[in-house]
Amino acid sequence: MGNIELDTVDLEILRVMQNDARISNKDLAAVVGVAASTCLDRVARLRTSGVITGQRIQVDAAKLGRPLEAFLYIQVRPHRRPLVEPFVDHLLAQPEVRAVYHLTGPDDFLAHVATDTSQGLQRLVLDQLTVRDEVVRVLTNLVFQHWPGGPLLPPGATGTAGTAGNNGSTGR
Repeated sequence: MGNIELDTVDLEILRVMQNDARISNKDLAAVVGVAASTCLDRVARLRTSGVITGQRIQVDAAKLGRPLEAFLYIQVRPHRRPLVEPFVDHLLAQPEVRAVYHLTGPDDFLAHVATDTSQGLQRLVLDQLTVRDEVVRVLTNLVFQHWPGGPLLPPGATGTAGTAGNNGSTGR
């Protein structure tokens, strides 16, 4: 769907839900200052319009036995439309793959992966990627540490929106 008009109540609902997706409708309504029925209707509208795309949990890969995370920059040839969907499907079918991005620039895909060991990473690269005819290069970067970003607030949000990413740092 196209863009929808979001008023300050919608923006506040999004802000609160991005910080606590498990909040009850009753509590959410109280925080944003509307009736519970109004809040329920607004959340439903945000879902059906595609603004809210789901609710997810975050899982610590290391605690599930996959402490080694990496980014795989993958170059394929030929880089043509008929290849994209089957290749992405193949990547997403691998249990180690956490996310896939289609890119511009020298690399065509970026895959975020989590494996049990360096040998598991090697198996993934050699047995699932470089074995494919279309894969001409895989560049692997290990992840030392990860800091998640804050909630994505819609443009023009007021209140804490302008400072959501401010952690007090002064630069690099």
